[in-house]
Formats: sequence, C-alpha cells, structure tokens
Amino acid sequence: MARSASRTIALVVLSAVVACGAAATAGAWRFFHKDPNNPVVRLDEYFTMGWVAWDSSWYMRIAQEGYQFVPGQQSSVAFFPLYPLLIRAVESLGPNVYQSGVLITLLCGPLALMLFTVWARKLTDEDTALKAGLLMACYPFTLYFYGAMYSDALFVLLVVAAFLLLERGHLGPAVLVAAVATAARPVAPAVVLGLLVRRLEWKHARGEKWSAVDFLPVLSGLGFGAYMLYLWHQFGDPVAFVKVQGAPGWEQIPGWHTWLKVSWFERVVLAPQDKREAFRLAAHAFFTLLALALVWPTRKRLGWGYAAYVLAIVGLPAWSTKDFMGMGRYLLSAFPVFLTAAMLLRERPLLLRGALAVGAASLLVLSWAFGADYYVS
Repeated sequence: MARSASRTIALVVLSAVVACGAAATAGAWRFFHKDPNNPVVRLDEYFTMGWVAWDSSWYMRIAQEGYQFVPGQQSSVAFFPLYPLLIRAVESLGPNVYQSGVLITLLCGPLALMLFTVWARKLTDEDTALKAGLLMACYPFTLYFYGAMYSDALFVLLVVAAFLLLERGHLGPAVLVAAVATAARPVAPAVVLGLLVRRLEWKHARGEKWSAVDFLPVLSGLGFGAYMLYLWHQFGDPVAFVKVQGAPGWEQIPGWHTWLKVSWFERVVLAPQDKREAFRLAAHAFFTLLALALVWPTRKRLGWGYAAYVLAIVGLPAWSTKDFMGMGRYLLSAFPVFLTAAMLLRERPLLLRGALAVGAASLLVLSWAFGADYYVS
C-alpha cells in the first residue's frame, strides 16, 4: 500500500485510540464517582476501568477459572476460547487480567485497521482504500478496536489477515490463520464459505483449473471444531455454547419468536417502555439492514466470495438474535462492506464527509457511554 494512505490511517487510528481512551476514561470517572465512598484511584486505573464492562467479566472468569456450564443458566461456554487464552498468557507476564485484555485489544484493533487498508489496496486503488480505512476507523462501534476488553479486534485481525494471504496466493497460511480465527467467535461457517468461494473465484479469474488443494478452506473451521470437541469432552455437550443462549437474561431461544424479531417490534414499535432502549435497538437494526443491503453491491464490486462471506457473517447472528442487540459490534467482522461503501461514495464526497463526521462523533459518545457502564452493544 502507498505510504501516504498508510500514514494517514496510522495517524487517524492513533488519534482515535487517544480520543476514545480519554472518553472512556471520563465515563469511568463519572461512573466511579457516583458513589462518594469509593476510594481515590490512579488515572491509569480509570483508563482500564473505562474499557472493562459487561462481557469483559466473562473473559476474566474464563482466563482465571476456566469454563463452566450449567444447563439452563448463563454460562461461560458461550464465549469462545482464543481471546481468554491470550489474556491468560499476557497476564503471566505481569499485567493483571483486565490490563491484559485491554492491551490485547489495543494491539489487535489498530493492526486490524491497518491490515484492512492493505487488503483494500490489494483490490482497489489507493484513494478508495484510504476512504474505506477511514470509514471503518470512524464507524461508531469501532470503539471495540480501541481498548474494550472484547474479542472482536482479535477476530477481525485474523480474518482480514486470512483473506489478505488468500489474495496474495498463500492458501495454506490463509487457512491456518482462519482456523485460529474460528476459535475466537462462533461464525466458522461464514469464514469457511467466504474463503472457499473466494479461492475458487480467484483461480477462475486467472484461467486456472480447480484442484483438490483449492478446497483446503474447509479446514478453516478446525478452531471451531476443536472447541466443540473440548465441550464434548468436558461437559458431554459439543453444542453447549448454543444451548446457553436461551438462558434467562440472554433468552436467545431458536424459534419463530426470535426469527420474526417479535421482541424487537414490541420494544421498539408496538409498546416501547424505554425511549433510550428503543433508540439503541433501532440503531442496531438499521446498521444490520444497511450491511445486508450492501451484500449485492459487494458481489458486483468485490466478487461472490466476499458477498457470500458478508451474507453469512451478518445473516447468521441477525437470524439468531431476538432484538438485533449487539449487531452493531458484530458488523465489524463484515469488513468488506466498508470497502464497498467507499466505492459507492467515491463520487459523493459530501456524503462521505458527513458519514465520517457523524461516525467520529458517535464513536466518542459511545466510548464515553461504554466507560460509564451503559449497555451500547
């Protein structure tokens, strides 16, 4: 990738890390000082607290205590093992468990954005790749790349790396990296499908015949399969991570009530009780539908492989959620849509600038809200 684009994205990402970190720290300070009896803590502790909330506690428990599974109750088996394993490894070097989680995200998130821009430059020109990198860096839920103790940054880094290796013709390394990625999140079918279709498409575009080697991407699900084998050995149930989704508090039970999004319509359209919650759920639904609307344009501009990947990586969680909550964050994994959006906005500079401005402002607000312990995704 040309150095000008690389430097620009690097500066933007560095600025975002600092600005979002400051916003999350301010949010944590406000939350902590709601109780006047809380002790005085150092500024760096506010920073760590700002990026540790909600699902972070599950990763902490897995890293320190291992997995537990109680049928019918919320259990840690819902969270895949790669991220907590890395937390445990970093913690052994000295930082505490929360600092370790934040450090991993601070490393993986910026690297994912930089690598994404390199991947985009492989498929298009420098200017469009730069626009795509800016769109992704300023996407409101990219706060999960800038410090939040969640696994999204790690997963996206690995998946982007896998597709970049595939574009460069390195099939074996691409499959290996993808297999590691599928141990981080339960979306292995999307990764396998995307890599396989893209590999076959890549060979066809070069006028080369397919061979058995080209079907190696089916092995990308080995990380996913290894976790299922662990669950089978440890708890006697290889799909325990699916079953706990229906536990009280999560209540993502497969069935028509979930598939038809009855809960979303009740809480957003028919009988909203909390305007803030209704707005939040509506925003997640909007971004989900926007990503799905970009599947066909992605097919036209980037090919069937990336369209299949986006459809699966967005469609699987969208189908299984009862109210779209969390989808804004999950869409970070649908990285090709940011390049598609940049291509569509090439001739619409005012719209692009507006999207970047609104995204950047929302990014700071959501970072503060996350630090203040509001449920944003």
